[in-house]
Amino acid sequence: MKHLLSIAKLDTKDIEDIFSLTAKFKNDLKNGIPHRLLEGKTLAMIFSKSSTRTRVSFETGMYQLGGHAIFLSTAEIQLGRGESVRDTAGVLSRYVDGIMIRTYRQSDVEDFASFGSIPVINGLTDLLHPCQVLADLFTVLEHKGPLKGLKLAYVGDGNNMANSLLNGCSKLGINVSVATPRGYECDETIVANAKIIAHETGSTVNITLDPSEAVKDADVVYTDTWVSMGQEKEKSQRLRIFLPYQVNKKLFSEAKSDAIFLHCLPAYRGCEVTDDIIDSPHSVIFDEAENRLHVQKAIMAILLGA
Repeated sequence: MKHLLSIAKLDTKDIEDIFSLTAKFKNDLKNGIPHRLLEGKTLAMIFSKSSTRTRVSFETGMYQLGGHAIFLSTAEIQLGRGESVRDTAGVLSRYVDGIMIRTYRQSDVEDFASFGSIPVINGLTDLLHPCQVLADLFTVLEHKGPLKGLKLAYVGDGNNMANSLLNGCSKLGINVSVATPRGYECDETIVANAKIIAHETGSTVNITLDPSEAVKDADVVYTDTWVSMGQEKEKSQRLRIFLPYQVNKKLFSEAKSDAIFLHCLPAYRGCEVTDDIIDSPHSVIFDEAENRLHVQKAIMAILLGA
């Protein structure tokens, strides 16, 4: 691993190494065992999109590893005033040890990795959200044991979360079933690649318009907001189109009786999920949110600690 731009660019051993280190960091933190692996290291955190979990988890993670994180809003740096990604990446490469960027275009993340000389971490783009999905799958591992052969159902918008879940599940041998309304499907290239990888790992990728079909006998049920940042003008239309894809008691009953519920948050209760699901014993959303911290610490330790 030189960067974390997409789960599709990792091999299975990369993911296993991240999970192994994540488990160690999580257990040691709870037992008061410190790790100062990034003493003297600095992470630049560039935010074109606002965030709660991404900022707090990366900043806290760097602090716990002995390093320092700098918050850089694009509204406050020259990148937001027209300086090129090439020049910004070149300058930051002389100042800091790594860059985490949360932005709109996947190409910006790729360009930072190409033009800089330090590790780059994709904190979120409109296409992908790899750190979140690694935390999601680690959470499934904690609650369900070995991942290979499990079924994960995603219901809702074919957005960055759905795309990264396709990448991650296919890599780890998880059967993944995605249900979206027509016109809101996942990226076609990502779906095609996930099917190729799933064939190699012995799992399946199912794309459907039917949420009941997707959730049938699932071990994990996942959803996300129907209106992502930048889509606010589409809100009323999206709420109407996505209503049949709401994760409620009726839909969740199609899953296995011991299925768990995941949501990357923020959740809009009464829209993509009802209170009786997100607050139920099936829901592990706060374990999932906590695991962002531990997974990202592992990623930073691997990338910046060399």
